[in-house]
Amino acid sequence: MPRVHTPQVKELLGKMTVREKLGQLQQLTWTGETGPGGGQTAETEAASRAGLLGSVLNIYGAAHTNALQRIAVEESRLGIPLLFGLDVIHGFWTTFPIPLAQAASFDPAVSRREAEVSAAEARSNGVHWTFSPMMDVTHEPRWGRIAEGSGEDPYLNAAFAVAKVEGYQGPAGGTELARKNRIAACAKHFVAYGGAEGGRDYNTVDVSEQRLRNHYLPPFKAAIDAGAATVMAAFNTVSGVPAHGNAHIMQTILKDSWGFDGFVVSDYKGVQELIAHGFAEDGANAAALAFGSGLDMEMTSTNIVEHGEALLAEGLLTIERIDDAVARILHLKYALGLFDGPYCDESAEITEPSAAARAAARETAARCMVLLKNDTAALPLSPLTASVAVVGPFADSTDLQGTWAGPGGSRFPSVSILDGVRAAAAEGSVVTHAGADSAAAAAAARHADVIVVVVGEEAELSGEAAARSDLALPHGQEELIAAVAATGKPYVVVLVNGRPLVLGDWFDTAPAVLEAWHPGIEGGHAVADVLFGRAVPGGKLPVTFPRAVGQIPVYYNHESTGRPYNPANPGAQYVSGYLDLAQGPRLPFGHGLSYTSFTTSAPGLSTESISRAELARGMTVPVSVTVTNTGARAGDEVVQLYIHDVAASIAQPVRRLRGCERVTLEPGATTTVTFPLGEEDFGFWTNDPAGTFLVERGRFDIYAGTSSTAQARGTVYVR
Repeated sequence: MPRVHTPQVKELLGKMTVREKLGQLQQLTWTGETGPGGGQTAETEAASRAGLLGSVLNIYGAAHTNALQRIAVEESRLGIPLLFGLDVIHGFWTTFPIPLAQAASFDPAVSRREAEVSAAEARSNGVHWTFSPMMDVTHEPRWGRIAEGSGEDPYLNAAFAVAKVEGYQGPAGGTELARKNRIAACAKHFVAYGGAEGGRDYNTVDVSEQRLRNHYLPPFKAAIDAGAATVMAAFNTVSGVPAHGNAHIMQTILKDSWGFDGFVVSDYKGVQELIAHGFAEDGANAAALAFGSGLDMEMTSTNIVEHGEALLAEGLLTIERIDDAVARILHLKYALGLFDGPYCDESAEITEPSAAARAAARETAARCMVLLKNDTAALPLSPLTASVAVVGPFADSTDLQGTWAGPGGSRFPSVSILDGVRAAAAEGSVVTHAGADSAAAAAAARHADVIVVVVGEEAELSGEAAARSDLALPHGQEELIAAVAATGKPYVVVLVNGRPLVLGDWFDTAPAVLEAWHPGIEGGHAVADVLFGRAVPGGKLPVTFPRAVGQIPVYYNHESTGRPYNPANPGAQYVSGYLDLAQGPRLPFGHGLSYTSFTTSAPGLSTESISRAELARGMTVPVSVTVTNTGARAGDEVVQLYIHDVAASIAQPVRRLRGCERVTLEPGATTTVTFPLGEEDFGFWTNDPAGTFLVERGRFDIYAGTSSTAQARGTVYVR
C-alpha cells in the first residue's frame, strides 16, 4: 500500500461520500487563459461549495485564491481545501529564458535557481502546484514544444528535471512543501510525447519497449527519485495505446515498478480525447479506461464526476481504485500544509519582479547563450565602439519571453536588445535602429562602425500547437542579413528563437552568430552583456541544428546502421546519407564557442576493465579529464563525456552523454574533472515489457571533449 494512506488520510476517506471522493478527482479551470476551452468559473464555485472539487486550474492572486478557498473550506461539509495549479514553466512574474535555453547552459543550477524564484512568486499568489518540468526528450525541431524541454539527450533532460523539481519542492522527501516559497512539481508529459511523428503536436508515437525505457523514461525516473509530487499524462499514443488509458506506463511502470506514490493528472481534456483517439466509445468508457489504467485526476473534462457512480455500480471501476486516487491527492494537500493553513498571506504577496529576481534572470540568460560562430574574433564588441546600428525585426522587440511565459509575460515586457545595447555602449556612442526593412537596415549600416542584426522567430511560433514545416528564418530575414553583409561593414547576428533553426547560406559568411534563444524579461541586457564581453559565452547546444528540414530527424545519439557514413571516405556509395546534402548536421549537439580557448585531455581511466559483478556491487570506473584555459581571458568550458557500447545484443547509439560539467577558469588555469561510470552507464534496457536491464561483457569506448564530436578516446572492457 502506498505511503499516502496515512492515518489522517484514512480517517478523512472514511468520512467521505462517493460523490465527494469523485469530486477530489476533478480539476476545473477558472478563466480559460490556457487550453482550447473556456472557463468554468460558475461550475467551480458551485462544486467548491458542495465539496465536490479537488483542484482549480488557472487561478492566481492572493485575494482571488483566498476567496475561492474560503468557499471550499468554510462552506463545504468536510472543508477539504482546494489545490490551485498553474503553468509556471520558466517564470511567474520574473520570466527566465525558456527551458531549452536553460539546458544550453549545461548547468542545472540555473534551472534550480529559476524554479526557486518562480516557486516563491507563485506560492505568494496562492498557487500550490505547477505543471513543470517538461522532460520530453525529442529529436524533432519541427515540434513546437521542444522549447519547453531540455533537448535531445536523456541524460541532460534528467539532470535539468531533477534541478527543477528540487528548486520547486526542496528535498526529495517533501519535507519543505508546506513552506511559503515551495510548490509541487509535475513531471510531464508521461510519456514519449517528444516522439510525435512529423513533429506535429499530439501526433502518434510508435516506440519499441527498449527505446521507451532507454530514451524517453530516464528523465521521469530521475524526477520521481527527486520527489516529484505529480505526473501528467501525455496527449499521444504509445505504441497504439493513448497514454491517458495506458496501464503499462501509468500503473505497471510508474506506480508498481517505480513505487510512485504521488498522483497522475490528465492533460487538458485528455480523458475526453480518448474518444477522438478511437480508444473509448463515450465519456463513461473514457473515464473507466483512464482511471482503471492509473490516472488519478481529470483536468477540465468531467467524465469521472459524471459517470463515476454508475461505473462503480456496474463494476467497471472499483472503490479501491477510487480510494487510492483520492488518497494520493489528499496526501499532497496535507504535505503542502493546506489543511493547517489553506490561505496565503495577502500582505506578503509578491506583485512584481524584485531587483534580485531580475538580476538572476539576467545572469541566467547570459549563461544560456551559445556562441555558434566567431570568425576573426568579431565578438566581443569593443566598449569604445563609436557607432552601433541595431537592426532587424527583433531589434526593439519586447517579446523575448518565449512560449508559456506565465502571468509576467504580458504584464512585464522584456528589455529590448536595442535598449540593452544602448545601456551597455560607451558614453557618447551613437546607437541607431532600423527595423526589418532591408533597405533601411543597409542605410543604417553604412553609417555605423558595427551592426548587430537581430533575427529569429516570434514566441508564438514555438510552444504547444506550434509545429513548423519550414525552419528557416521567416519573413525575409535572410534577405535582410544579406543586405547588411553587402555593405561591407562588420556585423554580428543575434538569434532569438524557441527551437533549432535551419541556418541558410548566410551563416557561412556571417562573421559571428550568437544564439540567444528566447531569453526572458532581462533578455536585452543579457544579450548586450555577452556582445560587449561583460559576460563570456559558455553555453552549448542541447539539440542538433539540421542542415535542412529534409534531414530531420538528425541527432547525435543515433544508431550506426549497417552502412554508416564515414567522413574519412566521403565518396563512398551505398551508405546512409543523402545525395543532395552534406552529411552530418549544421551544428552538433554540445557545440559552443567562447571568447577564450581551451584544451582538454584524453579521458584518463582508473582501470582498463571491470566485472559485471563489481558494477552490480556499486563499483565505478572513474574517468578524469583535464581542461586548461589557453586563452587570454577568463571563461567557461563544458567538459563532456560520452560512452559507446561497441557490440551489444541490442544495437546501441554511437554515443551517449554520461557526464558533463561546466567549469570556470582564469587564463592559464587548469583543472581536472572526474566522472564515475557505473552500472547504469554501461547497461541498457531490453525489449522485455516487464523491464530487463542488462550489462553485457565487451568493449566500451569512452570519449571526452567539448562537444558530441569529441575524438579523444579511452577504452574499458566489461568482463
